[in-house]
Amino acid sequence: MKQKAILFDLDGTLTDSSEGIMNCAKLVFNHFNLRIPSNKELRVIIGPPLRLSFLRFGVKEKDLDEAITVYRGRYVKEGKFENYPYEGIEELLKNLKNAGHRLFVATSKPEPVSKEILEHFGLAKYFELICGAANDNKRETKAKVIKYLLDQKQDLENIIMIGDTAFDVIGAKENNIPTIGVDWGFGDLEEMKKEGAIYIASTPLDLQNYLLKDD
Repeated sequence: MKQKAILFDLDGTLTDSSEGIMNCAKLVFNHFNLRIPSNKELRVIIGPPLRLSFLRFGVKEKDLDEAITVYRGRYVKEGKFENYPYEGIEELLKNLKNAGHRLFVATSKPEPVSKEILEHFGLAKYFELICGAANDNKRETKAKVIKYLLDQKQDLENIIMIGDTAFDVIGAKENNIPTIGVDWGFGDLEEMKKEGAIYIASTPLDLQNYLLKDD
């Protein structure tokens, strides 16, 4: 078996965090007297850095720090648990770990909250390292989070990224890592393919079969 180092995105890949993220985003838009987008419109904010998402929906650049403070004020109290793991995810992680692969998380969500969520759902035990964004916004893009992970784990080989948006593909590509996209999340499949995703998995079992096919 050729051991893989498998990097997972969190939101839209391991868990469906849409309810909490949307509720907190709506609070921000209300705070700034902006139009409240529909849930369908808001799906695009799940995955990218918050600053990019808030700019997209009309928050002014000068107000971004305040917007993030308002968002996180609700998210850290209750929004983070308006969330649940996708069906089949824990079995996937268990089987990959049992097959001898090394598992990691690389997410644009703040690192402390990411760890807390994964602990809450009993998934943290499968990961060797959980890396996320820094609270000072110096590490918020997927590329920077992955670089931060690689700097701590310099012995990794056969690395692959798993994510649900083009941001995952782009961030991994900047670190010379291929990406498998998943279609149960919030991203655009065609955008992931356009950015170079090497495969699109339709279910956690499909992803497992793809990852273990050479074992």
